[in-house]
Amino acid sequence: MNASAALAHLYILTGASRGMGRAMASQLLRPGHRLVCIARNDDPSLADEARRAGIEIDQWRLDLADGAAAAARLRAWLAGRPSGAWSGATLINNAGAIPPVVPLHAADAGDTAHALRVGLEAPMLLSAAFLAATRGWTVPRRVLNISSGLGRRPMASQAAYCTAKAGMDMFTRCAALDEARRPDGARLCSLAPGVIDTDMQAHLRGADAGDFPDRGRFAALQAQRQLTSPEAAARQVLAYLARPDFGDEPVADVRG
Repeated sequence: MNASAALAHLYILTGASRGMGRAMASQLLRPGHRLVCIARNDDPSLADEARRAGIEIDQWRLDLADGAAAAARLRAWLAGRPSGAWSGATLINNAGAIPPVVPLHAADAGDTAHALRVGLEAPMLLSAAFLAATRGWTVPRRVLNISSGLGRRPMASQAAYCTAKAGMDMFTRCAALDEARRPDGARLCSLAPGVIDTDMQAHLRGADAGDFPDRGRFAALQAQRQLTSPEAAARQVLAYLARPDFGDEPVADVRG
């Protein structure tokens, strides 16, 4: 038996306190896993789930609007672990920010900056920290960035969110090229998870129709029950993450 077979696989997950992130955190509490969750708040119920499952979990209370500080903490934490501590390591950049649904000219500068910091700057810096700190590791390493169809399709009154997701797709492509040059390079993918019944959907349905011409489409998705539950979406995303061809396409959609 390979010595690494008895070791746990390390998962680092951002945005673990609600929505699909919370569902992914719960589903990752399985034997053979070690979980580090990054969110603005602790989740006592998640800690209870981990205790019952006998899974080691850390919850770091961090504001990803300060991506540099979060990345520094992650890099230092990983650097303090021996390369053979786990059978593999995966970073899941799931956290994002939902800015007000208004045209760019009406957007508050602070809201726009916050959306870009949380949705683009933080995952880029965390990915860099993860790749740098684990560079000498010979175990499989993966980076899963949760993107969106809105990173590939422009939408009125969604400039900041669309730009953050488009940027996520591009930095994933670039980093994947970097890692492909290394014999033990990490595998990366920016994955659109489909249309999920989360706070963002409610946010879009509640927008002013004058500012957001696509509001009716999002209302119809709910009315026609075409939204995927966070739990079902989490299962689909984690199944994609586990695929042997993960990273062959650095930008992908869970729906194929």
